[in-house]
Amino acid sequence: MASLHRLPFEKPLYELEDRLVQLEAQPDPSPAEKESMRRMRVELTQMTRELYANLDPWQTVQVSRHPDRPQTRDYLELVFDEFVELHGDKAFGDDRAIATGFARLGGRKVMFVGLQKGRTLKERNECNYGCAHPEGYRKAMQKMEMASRYGLPIVCLIDTPGAYPGIGAEERGQSYNIAVNLRDMSTLEVPVVCAVIGEGGSGGALGIGMGNHVAVLEHAYYSVISPEGCAGILWKSAVHKDKAARALRFTSKDLMELGVIDEVIPEPLGGAHRDHFKIATTLKGRLIEALQKFEKFTPDEIVEHRYERFRRIGVFHEGEVELTAG
Repeated sequence: MASLHRLPFEKPLYELEDRLVQLEAQPDPSPAEKESMRRMRVELTQMTRELYANLDPWQTVQVSRHPDRPQTRDYLELVFDEFVELHGDKAFGDDRAIATGFARLGGRKVMFVGLQKGRTLKERNECNYGCAHPEGYRKAMQKMEMASRYGLPIVCLIDTPGAYPGIGAEERGQSYNIAVNLRDMSTLEVPVVCAVIGEGGSGGALGIGMGNHVAVLEHAYYSVISPEGCAGILWKSAVHKDKAARALRFTSKDLMELGVIDEVIPEPLGGAHRDHFKIATTLKGRLIEALQKFEKFTPDEIVEHRYERFRRIGVFHEGEVELTAG
């Protein structure tokens, strides 16, 4: 756990690890100290496994937003080969929040589309913290249509709190462009495989999320709205974000039970931010497997499969929601 960014609920883990680091720093540990270190490593592993197996929805959101969590461009380097980036929407500009281009995945040529948040302050400002503008969704759709013409499968990585809601974006047709993407992605004659790698927020995520196969990383979330936004609407305060997170049922486990997604991709012990290489290896294998399922599908069968997949979504639960004043 070398991360400088420590989540509040992980405090017991870091306290134990700090004690372990102090013991390991001793030049000549005694046999008793070596045994103590061994027991502490076992205890640390067990504690981490138990903690992450029982995350509540708000804790899942915190993990999905971890500053050290792998982002789209990290996966581009670790999962894909020979990436050639394609820029611009031929109308307004090049939205850095969405990266598109040709790539190879396990020897297979694909079109890559992914939402990028950025790591440094400069990158985050350039990428608008992963909140894409209309020109970003236009760029993504143009590249996906190109892929369809040339018979290239499409891989989309999703990591966004939502589409940018600013005045300029609305003036340039934010909701219209997302709606166009939903319509046009549904008719693509090549397989589309999507994976939510962090946050999957609202129409911003769905704008590149109309896939034949939709997967979510174990500690990511996929929702119609962020927990803060939901709390602001229902309880008039973001203070109730943890309550909203529970009500939204947007964790990977919930989504799988409700039939919204096709697969949960397991993360390394303690979350993807602890082992970039391991989660990249797992993600690569799952993406290749997903694409292989559609190798013998005809274009018409691919379109019909995607249509039926989204038509099946519609499970819901009835119940009372407690609205607290204040």
